[in-house]
Amino acid sequence: MNDTATLKYGGKEFELPIHVGTENEKAIDIMNLRSQTGAVTLDEGYANTGSCRSAITYLDGEKGILRYRGYPIEELAARSRFVEVAYLLMYGDLPTPKQLTAFSTLLNESSLIHEDMRHFFLAFPNNAHPMGLLTTMVASLATFYPVPDELGEEEENKIIANLVSQVRTIAAFSYKKFIGEPVIYPSHKLRFVENFLSMMFSSPVNNYQQDPDVVKSIDTFLILHADHEQNCSTSTVRMVGSSLANVYAAISAGIAALWGKRHGGANQEVISMLSSIVASGDDGHRFIEQAKDKNSKARLMGFGHRVYKTFDPRAKILKELCHKLLNKPGMADPMFDVALRLEEVALKDDYFLSRNLYPNVDFYSGLILKAANIPYNMFTVLFAIGRTPGWLAHWLEMRVDKDSRIARPRQIYTGPALRNYIPLEKRSAPPAGKEPPE
Repeated sequence: MNDTATLKYGGKEFELPIHVGTENEKAIDIMNLRSQTGAVTLDEGYANTGSCRSAITYLDGEKGILRYRGYPIEELAARSRFVEVAYLLMYGDLPTPKQLTAFSTLLNESSLIHEDMRHFFLAFPNNAHPMGLLTTMVASLATFYPVPDELGEEEENKIIANLVSQVRTIAAFSYKKFIGEPVIYPSHKLRFVENFLSMMFSSPVNNYQQDPDVVKSIDTFLILHADHEQNCSTSTVRMVGSSLANVYAAISAGIAALWGKRHGGANQEVISMLSSIVASGDDGHRFIEQAKDKNSKARLMGFGHRVYKTFDPRAKILKELCHKLLNKPGMADPMFDVALRLEEVALKDDYFLSRNLYPNVDFYSGLILKAANIPYNMFTVLFAIGRTPGWLAHWLEMRVDKDSRIARPRQIYTGPALRNYIPLEKRSAPPAGKEPPE
């Protein structure tokens, strides 16, 4: 931190420190800007604001690079398992065989939720959305597993295992509630993803048969969604956690943020788009032209990204998985053919290329989940299961950061200037168009 940036403001010059990251990322430090100048910065949506320093995930949107703790996402997706990646994100290094065994054992031991929590599910409507149940039930974990003010290593590890494992159990129970079937408990004989699929699809009259290709696809899906730097839900977890709220509240807030269709719900929008194209008999060409028409309501979902200005590396991995999964007997889906055609046409069209609209992770993730028979309303829930270790990694990092402060953004006020109170009997009628509803 030797370089500085010079700001000219109000006839004065101010030297602002420049921080440089591991990959030569540069940030101008404005922490003292208001005290020095009386001004704040305005950055709608925080597109150019670094809210923290983090050692967890590196992302280069211009080059299409994504790394967890330095490891390329391509290598982790090809060679690792989700539980191993979860350990890497939260503890900083890939586990040794002994560490992985101990961590897996702890996850299994933590997979049951308190039996009294099952009564909560009974109180929800039968058609309650699984994301609503997940958000509520995760927040309620704090009442069954209180978080002490001073967390030792053992308590911290137990909380981590509880959340990583129990989010999966709550998700499966939420789905069973939605379809009106009895819950299936987790089994110590099954691995993480196999356990989830069993809890989802097994029943007293149906012994679910595990398909290794489906298991691998879901495991890879979870790996690819495990972290993605300072996105909306992760920033929410950090913001809530900065108030020293308990970790269950912070993760519940992250799940709520993820629910939005601009974030975790985006892959549902892709499936909806592909479904409508298939139903119309279009092979994709007509829809592409509609998407380019500014007067049309058609939007090419699953293309473009807030950060990536080239191909999303996660989309490349999921595209290969789609090919493998949907080429299996009985797995063919016309929506995948349309998706390939949309990608082919869009990547040759200057309209999309000039706007950096390349396929993102949502373009193929919905197809993966659909091929695995994951219900439409569970798509975002799967995202939440995968993202939980990433959220926890950021919560852990923030806890030990000596510079961590409660998050408190500023604003630029645009409302009325000072007004004096007018007694009720002296007030005139409101301006036209501002009448309150009767």
